[in-house]
Amino acid sequence: MNYKSINFSEKLNLFNEHWQPKVISEMNDYQFKIAKIKGEFIWHSHKDTDETFIVLKGEIQIDFKDGKVVVKQGEMFVVPAGVEHRPSSNKESHIMLIEPKGVVNTGEKVDSNLRAENDVWI
Repeated sequence: MNYKSINFSEKLNLFNEHWQPKVISEMNDYQFKIAKIKGEFIWHSHKDTDETFIVLKGEIQIDFKDGKVVVKQGEMFVVPAGVEHRPSSNKESHIMLIEPKGVVNTGEKVDSNLRAENDVWI
């Protein structure tokens, strides 16, 4: 067993690209992913799972067809399964995502140029 804690800042310093989540840990069938985001993502949903957004640095907005939520540094929000949403951030923000292993970042829209390779560890 590895008895070393995971430092978010150290992990985030290992990459620069936006909208490309990197796995930093697993618990049961769930993965903890970190990502840098800036600008708008695409409208998408995950029909079979909720998606948790935790803001480590900055501020993000998650748009829904009937409203929006602003999530600030130190806050989190859970998007329920099947709900179409579009995350965005005016300035670069750092987030953690918690979701089941194998979830594609673009949901059902697999042909998007923002689709990230899955299961990339850092």
